[in-house]
Amino acid sequence: MATASPQHLLDDTINTGKPRQQEQQQQEEFLSSLETIALTIFLSIIIIMTVFGNLLVMVALCKDRHLRKKKTNYFIVSLAFADLLVALVVMPFAAIELTTGQWGYGEIFCLVRTSLDVLLTTASILHLCCIALDRYYAICCQPLVYRNKMTPVRVAVMLSGCWLIPTFISFLPIMQSWNAIGIEDIIEERRALTGGSNDTSCVFLVNQPYALICSAVAFYVPLALMVLAYQRIYVTAMTHVRQIETLQRAGSAPVTGTAPVITVRSSTSSDPSEHYHLRTTMGSSSSEQAPIANSRMRVETKAAKTLAVIMGCFCLCWAPFFITNVVDPFIHYSVPWQLWTAWLWLGYINSGLNPFLYAFLNRAFRRAFLVILCCDDERYARQGSCSYRQTHRACSAASVNGTSMALRLSFLPNRSYSDNGRTILANEQESQDSLGTL
Repeated sequence: MATASPQHLLDDTINTGKPRQQEQQQQEEFLSSLETIALTIFLSIIIIMTVFGNLLVMVALCKDRHLRKKKTNYFIVSLAFADLLVALVVMPFAAIELTTGQWGYGEIFCLVRTSLDVLLTTASILHLCCIALDRYYAICCQPLVYRNKMTPVRVAVMLSGCWLIPTFISFLPIMQSWNAIGIEDIIEERRALTGGSNDTSCVFLVNQPYALICSAVAFYVPLALMVLAYQRIYVTAMTHVRQIETLQRAGSAPVTGTAPVITVRSSTSSDPSEHYHLRTTMGSSSSEQAPIANSRMRVETKAAKTLAVIMGCFCLCWAPFFITNVVDPFIHYSVPWQLWTAWLWLGYINSGLNPFLYAFLNRAFRRAFLVILCCDDERYARQGSCSYRQTHRACSAASVNGTSMALRLSFLPNRSYSDNGRTILANEQESQDSLGTL
């Protein structure tokens, strides 16, 4: 009986092992292709949604003249422009590099792309900070103080700063390679590990001074200002709610022969034709004051949720990246590139969320969006707005064609309220409009 030699057994094992290895390799290639396709679809959806949302905000401001009357909306549309550029200029190249695993546009364009990345994302964050400061002045200051502080010139200066300040931490140091001083060897080693030259790999590392300065200017300082501003906004808004509740209780006693006249005036217009009076009768019973506590709780809860969503999304999207950006140079650049990529795209997603947080929550913008998406159907232009001619419709917390309303109470001689009451109501309306609760 013939027996197989050890050499034949070894050859058979090798021959049977080759198909298995080929099958396993094909399976891995197939899974890799599926992952690449899924990643491409996911990144494309992010880019398309970011472009659509921010473009819609810009078109709405251009088509609706009432939106252009409010100063805060200029910050919102400039923010939308910065986020739109992030989606058009930065995200596509980052997506191509991530899905293909290589950079094919040369070293110079790598520096330009990186500079644009830092410039536009920092500009977006600074716009968020300016919006917070604008809301702080609108809610926490007296109406006249807000108008004196937020003049068109000051708004233009703030917008210019949002675009000029990022250039000092983007194009200027990156094109001069100041971020690479002292870590040239580490950058070359990283390029060698990726298996490419300067023209086929886009490696961007920063030294410790650049990491600290850039992170402070682009994130930590704006974050501190936003936290302080929104904390004061919440406290002031809740104070207004309590003071209005006190005024309502003080005015709940029935007084015959009196009728308060509510003059509603657009805070962005001085045209007397845009004023109208709303008359209501005094004498509300104590039973009508029962829902006050529940209404106050709803206002507080809604304001808290709005601020929590705004700050929560901002911190969730950008805090991981900037924490890693500061820590990585001090731990010898040991953070995996996969983590860097995940944090970076999480920050990009913030550019897609901003239109929903700062524009879609605003009733005036939503109405303008409906007009645009429904081919200028005038039914949507009138929906939800308070007509200037219909003086019998009470709009105690209203917005007329996208402009915030200041409520002023003037009573007949038998009944009077203090100027403080008028200020409280005016500021309360600013609070509601600026918090996005309308």
